[in-house]
Amino acid sequence: MRRITLSDIKLPINQGEKALYTLATKKFGKPPAYFAIKKKSLDARDKNNIRYVYTVEFSDTKQQETPPDLERLPQHKIPEKPVLVVGSGPAGLFCALRLLQRGIRPVVIERGGTVEERELATDIFFTKRKLDENTNIQFGEGGAGTFSDGKLNTQTHNPLNKEVLKTFVRFGAPEEILYLNKPHIGSDKLKTVVKNIRAYILANGGEVRFHTRLEDIAVNGGALTGATVRSLPTGKTERIDVSALVLAVGHSARDTFEQLYTRGVQMHAKDFAVGVRIEHLQSEIGKTQYGEAYKMLPAADYKLVAHVGERAAFTFCMCPGGYVMPAASESGGVVTNGMSNYARDGENANSALIAQVTRADFASEHALAGIEFQRKIERAAYLVGGGNYSAPVQRVGDFLQDKPTDIFGSVTPTYAAGTAFADLREVLPVGVASTLKTALTDMDRRLKGFANPDALLTAAETRTSSPIRIQRGDDMQSVSTQRLFPCGEGAGYAGGITSSAADGIRVADAVFNFLLV
Repeated sequence: MRRITLSDIKLPINQGEKALYTLATKKFGKPPAYFAIKKKSLDARDKNNIRYVYTVEFSDTKQQETPPDLERLPQHKIPEKPVLVVGSGPAGLFCALRLLQRGIRPVVIERGGTVEERELATDIFFTKRKLDENTNIQFGEGGAGTFSDGKLNTQTHNPLNKEVLKTFVRFGAPEEILYLNKPHIGSDKLKTVVKNIRAYILANGGEVRFHTRLEDIAVNGGALTGATVRSLPTGKTERIDVSALVLAVGHSARDTFEQLYTRGVQMHAKDFAVGVRIEHLQSEIGKTQYGEAYKMLPAADYKLVAHVGERAAFTFCMCPGGYVMPAASESGGVVTNGMSNYARDGENANSALIAQVTRADFASEHALAGIEFQRKIERAAYLVGGGNYSAPVQRVGDFLQDKPTDIFGSVTPTYAAGTAFADLREVLPVGVASTLKTALTDMDRRLKGFANPDALLTAAETRTSSPIRIQRGDDMQSVSTQRLFPCGEGAGYAGGITSSAADGIRVADAVFNFLLV
């Protein structure tokens, strides 16, 4: 077989990708039997000469088709007791898939509802301000990432990342995520993907229980022996004897963290970041990033960092052409998140604009002090916003001048549950507010228009990452509780869809190795 890889192929943005196949044919001397794009990025350093950069691979032999099923991995005798996976976000779902590959039956429990039920619950919240504390933007099938941009790029270099992307494609994600420099699925397509994963788990012997919350764990001699779960619709509890429990609850499962803490599961507070969502017109971001060529290109993104004294401020979870989402999961608090669909065709761009906070800011050494720090901000946002889940908003120009906003400019809010004009100094801690003010001016030097007076700030962005870390050892088990496997973002070991999914795979393999002994 003759196989050729060509890298650093540059094409003008108005030239179609058929030119790549033509190039391969010319290089090969004949049309290749197999041709694939392996990498695609955008070089916009020179706005007068923006180009796509490709790596392609082709050969004279057709590539073997991807098998229709997930690859079966080495297995052993199936344990009589199931492995309980708590949470159906990326970590939990990918852990369950890997367990099935290993011949182990997972029972997945999820306090929230299915994707369909989540869409109904969030619509009721947005329009009637009635919050379901178990089925919402944070909780339910697919986790918080289901109502996000579905960004899959990650700063980790885990060899499992490629496997994660391939699995997403297997269950319906666009194939381009395998080669784009900044892959994303979009919330609309991600919802279909997680439903397909659920169907696969059920068809292959697993179990998925929605509206079922982890109530307690049973520990004997330092080892977990079972769990008590509660059916939220009926209130009935059930004791499940398990061979292992994977805790993949996400970063907002505060009641679960509190319950585990009372059971002696070792955890500690960790640093995270809080702030606001900032919105600009997407067209203005496009012009700044790409010049007049922006109309021919996908919606532009950005990533900015500013160092202000001992704190860092940065943008996070940037959603081109997206929406600021009402993301509360507790009554009496306002929380924001960002979302965009696959097309990224909304009028506004939005991103978290956040500042680091450390344990020194919490005024307590308690393991759960970070949770209370978040709650204080969320409750302040609720009250300042009027006490009805409207979010407090302020124009950037007014924020920099320390005065409340009383009129919108060119940017209007996308937050669906309503907004209220405010002075965000009434919501944010003093150190965070001052850091963001300095950061806005600094970031504007690198992205012209970032501190546009009409840009809009919406509070509060508090759920950027888990405020705790559940300590685990090299065997991936809790250092205090054998058979308990902390997993994913909520446990403090990941930071996004891809890294959470990869951690779910690693934990599943650790469970397999533990049961093998």
